[in-house]
Amino acid sequence: MTPLEGLSWVRDAGHRPALPFHLMRHAGMSAEEIECCSNRSGLKGLRHERHAGDPGAGRDGNDRARLAVEMFCYRIRKYIGAYIAVLGRVEPSFSPAASGRMLAHRERACRGLEHLGISIDEKKNASAGSSNTEIQKDGAPVKVS
Repeated sequence: MTPLEGLSWVRDAGHRPALPFHLMRHAGMSAEEIECCSNRSGLKGLRHERHAGDPGAGRDGNDRARLAVEMFCYRIRKYIGAYIAVLGRVEPSFSPAASGRMLAHRERACRGLEHLGISIDEKKNASAGSSNTEIQKDGAPVKVS
């Protein structure tokens, strides 16, 4: 099955709508089992995150975690570029809820967008925490918060 669009934060935002029916018919899964899997998908699934009590927890976590973050940041860049193409100009804003978890990744998510006027000041980004403070470099033409 092919993925659909969407950011994979907590859940499997990009799965095909027919996937749950496929899993019910061909894997014999119940709706509750599929819902449980969905809640362990997204970044958790990409990282192969396991429960702390699982003896396999943490074995190959670093490579998988890096891949998950890179995929997530790539999709953010892709969405920013798409919105610029449609709207002509954007001012990216990381919501306070996401910023708390994304603090270390906001700069990475905007990396490579300098030619579009988007550039993050590392010190401002680090001191902004999860607030909606502007974090772009001084003189940058695009506001980022």
